[in-house]
This record gives sequence, structure tokens and C-alpha cells, in this order.
Amino acid sequence: MNRIVNIPMTGLVAALLGAGGSQLSAQQAVVTPLMTKELADVPGKEALMLLVEYPPGSSDPVHRHNADAFVYVLDGSIVMQVKGGKPVTLTPGQTFYEGPDDVHVVGRNASTTKPAKFVVLLVKQKGAPAVVPVKGED
Repeated sequence: MNRIVNIPMTGLVAALLGAGGSQLSAQQAVVTPLMTKELADVPGKEALMLLVEYPPGSSDPVHRHNADAFVYVLDGSIVMQVKGGKPVTLTPGQTFYEGPDDVHVVGRNASTTKPAKFVVLLVKQKGAPAVVPVKGED
């Protein structure tokens, strides 16, 4: 996939998590898939690169990726936290990592007035979902 498609996070999360869109707020992130690439030297793995745009006040539901997730902030300020870790506020040029066993308990725009934008690179099992729901962690 090398085409660019805008997917509202509401629809993406609802589709990936099997949740009804009404369970999510109107200020959800827009996720744009940038690229998917099979990793020939790592059998069974693929890389998925996403552009995520958080509107002011936007946040994600608790989830995991079952992947190595690398985040790079392009614009604005975001707050990230995995279970057992401390919340981290990131600004342009800063990075964040989530391991395959991490539960992403906080992912949100740090601002209620300005948008934020970041790139996520997931290294995951080929064909595996990008987002997996985690119940009872919020």
C-alpha cells in the first residue's frame, strides 16, 4: 500500500476494535496510512507507517499494537504513556517507543487549542491488526 487514504480514527478504531462509533468522541484522530512493506529479511514481519493527526483535545482509547511501535512527533505536543510507565509529553523532533507487550494507556493531544501531528512506524506480524483493544485498563 503506497497510496494515501485519510481514515478518521473513529472509523479506524471502530473497525479494528469492533466498537460502535458512538462510543468515541467527535474529536478523534485522523490516521493516514503512508506505506506497508513486507520485511524480506525478517520472515513473517511487515512495517506499517502511519501519519496521525490529533485535533485539539483528541485522545485514543486504551489499546496495544502487538508490535514494535516507533513514534516521531512532527507538530504540536502529545502525551504518551504505557502501562507501568510515566506519562511523557513530546514535542516536535522527539520520539517514543512501545514494545509488543506494552499496553498504551494514554495517547492524546497535550493541547485543547492546537492540533498535533506525528508519524508511527509499526513492525508487526504480516497481516496482523494494527490496533488491538484492551478492556478494563481505563
